[in-house]
Amino acid sequence: MSPVAAAPGVVPAASAVSSIDAAVLLPVLAPALGAVLLLLVDLAAPRLRRVHYGLALAIIALGGLGTVPGLSAAPGDARTTLCLPGSPSQCLYSADAVTSGLQLAALAAAFVVVLLSWPEQRTAPQGRTAVACTLLLAATAGATAIAGARDLGSWLVALELATLPVVALVALRGLARAVDGAVSLLITSLVSFAFLALAAALWFTATGSAFLDTDAALAAAGTPATHAILVLAVVLFVAGVGFKLSLVPFHAWTPEAYVGAPVPIAAFLAATSKVAALAALLVVVRAVTVLGAPALTAIAIVAALSMTLGNVMALRQDDVVRLLAWSTVAQAGWVVMPLAVVSPLAVTASSGYLLAYVLATVLAFAVVAALAHVWGLARARQLTAYRGLLRGHPLLGVSLGLALLSLAGLPPGVLGLVAKIVALRPVMHGQLWALAVVAAVNAVIGVAVYLRWLRAALERPQAIPVSEAGGASDAAGDGSREGETETTRVHWRSWHPAQLVAVAVGFIALVATSLAPQLVLGLLGP
Repeated sequence: MSPVAAAPGVVPAASAVSSIDAAVLLPVLAPALGAVLLLLVDLAAPRLRRVHYGLALAIIALGGLGTVPGLSAAPGDARTTLCLPGSPSQCLYSADAVTSGLQLAALAAAFVVVLLSWPEQRTAPQGRTAVACTLLLAATAGATAIAGARDLGSWLVALELATLPVVALVALRGLARAVDGAVSLLITSLVSFAFLALAAALWFTATGSAFLDTDAALAAAGTPATHAILVLAVVLFVAGVGFKLSLVPFHAWTPEAYVGAPVPIAAFLAATSKVAALAALLVVVRAVTVLGAPALTAIAIVAALSMTLGNVMALRQDDVVRLLAWSTVAQAGWVVMPLAVVSPLAVTASSGYLLAYVLATVLAFAVVAALAHVWGLARARQLTAYRGLLRGHPLLGVSLGLALLSLAGLPPGVLGLVAKIVALRPVMHGQLWALAVVAAVNAVIGVAVYLRWLRAALERPQAIPVSEAGGASDAAGDGSREGETETTRVHWRSWHPAQLVAVAVGFIALVATSLAPQLVLGLLGP
């Protein structure tokens, strides 16, 4: 009996994939299976809280090793698995150099977030550390999976896996502010999924294929009716992913979620979650570039709006976490800007800018988290509290300064400057002069945003009594002397080693990549 014919790209119910390569899937399998393993370890030894963080770090490092073979892939080559029988070109998972570079960035950011979260094991209720690490690993698995997904089903599931655990992480503390941020993020996720599900339905209607590839897009471009449906699907894809990327006008959740979340989780939202969102968008953009520029017009509009509104709002903030939240909105505009052009440079330029942004933003959040541990969160969020940081804590001051200069695109943050030039090249080649002018204006506004914070760190600290700084009081025999400051009274034992390691690692990585930006851009292929 002959098999029943199926629509192109649709997997028959009785069929199965012809190959499963665990080595290719390691960046996804390591955090996914690690999350299950961590729960089993917690069941066996619930009191060994430090084991949870150490195990999470080892699992993430293993996933990072799995990306190394893909980083050296030649242009046009990809490591594939989960391919359909009889159709070796139709695979559910594919990882080229860009995919592997984004996966490595997601895993590296998650590694730093685990280090920043480590101090919470001292005060967290029993069981919470295991839950937090498990949720973080699950979200990281989603972020790495979305980069390699090539079919609608895997793409949708992976994108939500990268989002929903973060909602729980934001709400885990149970504070009213955290719950507000989590609800805002949850509502955004549900609306985003509705857009994406509708986009997937329209894609399938237009192409008859469940695969996000150029062959499917070309098949729909042949007739005006299906071409129009496909363009509408792309617009809805951009809108749905725009929620995840914090693009205007889909950005409203961002400040509330960042402020409500613990600082390490805010860093995860700003880094790993953004890598997942861009990876999801790149899967779609790569498939539809054959349709030409009209299909990508929506990206140019949201890019211009995002960088403008994000920078203007960031200038008004005195809360550094809110400032970084609005900075994320502005930087998201820069990240997607190259994708408005049909160019072979666009994907690499967008991915390269995202990697530079992730390095600088994670370092800035690491400094805030380290200070929040010794100062308290309320004070660490105040912009004025950073006066004299460079004098009082040189390591943190220099690290924060380099991160801010990189985000502003100013030397010695050379990586940020190179990333902005790389992002502008496709726009200039595509002769989108209006978008280029908007980007140039926002580059100047962005300098003002970050130098405002940096100026506070460079200023001379204000002298205050030691008792107000949280040190010993006069009654204890340690009278205050004029000239003593808050920043000079923190004992070295008050800092948590894991957070200082996170700051040091981020600083070294940013210095190395500023001296040799090709270390970042080279991750995306030759």
